[in-house]
Amino acid sequence: MNNVNLIPLMTDDKEQFILDNQEAFRYGATEEFGMRDDHFEEDGEIISRETIEKAISEGDAYRIICNGEVAGGAVVRVKGDKGDLDLLFVSPHIHSKGIGYTAWCEIERMYPQVKVWETVTPYFEKRNIHFYVNRCEFHIVEFFNSHHPDPNDPDAGADNLMNDGMFRFEKRMRPNGISD
Repeated sequence: MNNVNLIPLMTDDKEQFILDNQEAFRYGATEEFGMRDDHFEEDGEIISRETIEKAISEGDAYRIICNGEVAGGAVVRVKGDKGDLDLLFVSPHIHSKGIGYTAWCEIERMYPQVKVWETVTPYFEKRNIHFYVNRCEFHIVEFFNSHHPDPNDPDAGADNLMNDGMFRFEKRMRPNGISD
């Protein structure tokens, strides 16, 4: 049985959090595409340092701790009854052990005021799509691509990952904190 906790990200752990996040995202892309992947935001990285730093600065960042060891991280932004899951990652060395799902359940518990959660993931991240739809009960509500850019993305229309395809997910919570 995994003992999973979320603890606020400490300033002195920010650099390792960024590196761990990049490793997890890079793993998903290379698992799908091999080393030929060209879906990088910055040289050799699926998610740029800038993207992660922006998420951390605008949201609440947490380390996922499993059985006393760092297992991943998450960043959420909550405004009123709307929540955005900006980042959620588990070390690829410990995938498929229920850690991400347990962390997600803890996030829901920590933010009971949220009525609708949103997140996005690249079209090629089959593990993420399975996780959000089949495990966490999100619904795919939109597909951003070059023909339908994200209206909230200042780089929409530019040559970036979003134009290759990103699914937007929503999870609507019932008043008792359970999802629909």
